[in-house]
Amino acid sequence: MASPLEKLSGPAKVLAAEPSDAKEFAGLKRSGLVRLKDAENAANSLESRFDLAYNAAHALALAALRWHGYRPSKRYIVFQVLPHTLGLGPEVWRVNAFGNITEVLRPNKVCGSFA
Repeated sequence: MASPLEKLSGPAKVLAAEPSDAKEFAGLKRSGLVRLKDAENAANSLESRFDLAYNAAHALALAALRWHGYRPSKRYIVFQVLPHTLGLGPEVWRVNAFGNITEVLRPNKVCGSFA
């Protein structure tokens, strides 16, 4: 039986199968963690902190997808497939209006899963 990611891959679909690359994965993970740390810096403006946190989340979510051997056709797809790439329930990956994105994306919660 095909995995959820396999079902989303193929011609004219949102994912393309592509072998994982350890260097790419390491770079995405490093980039996400650096941005996440910078997002916690209260000296940065709120706008900058939001941009940094969003881009950290994207880099880490993309790293998880690439680790599984897929590349998205659209930027937002990496967030939609988080339940399948991280194997985590919505209580971890869903951020509501009152949530704290830096708490949800703590390295020991997310990155340790595919280190």
